Amino acid sequence: MQDATYTFATRFEQQPGTNPEELLAAAHAACFSMQLAGLLGRAGYQPQSIETQAICSMSPKDGGGFRISKMRLETRGKVEGIDPQKFQEIAEQAKEVCPVSGVFRNNIEIELDAVLV
Repeated sequence: MQDATYTFATRFEQQPGTNPEELLAAAHAACFSMQLAGLLGRAGYQPQSIETQAICSMSPKDGGGFRISKMRLETRGKVEGIDPQKFQEIAEQAKEVCPVSGVFRNNIEIELDAVLV
């Protein structure tokens, strides 16, 4: 693992480095991609590539501060022999069983934009 700086400036002032929200998003994207690849494989499809980006949104809280309010998963999959509807169905299933999605499920909105390329 590479060291990464995270401070108030990396969170709110666009300074180089990362922040806890980006780390959560990276974990969510990685976990979802692994889950999707596994489900596709079990269904008889061999993914050639799956790329997922997670975008973490924050909103002000009543009384001050901020809260994570939404995670958007944008995934692009290259999978031969599958139709877009089946890919979408399996992607939705992956969102439901992904362990990191499970951590967020009752606390924030999770959006999925899954596209077969």
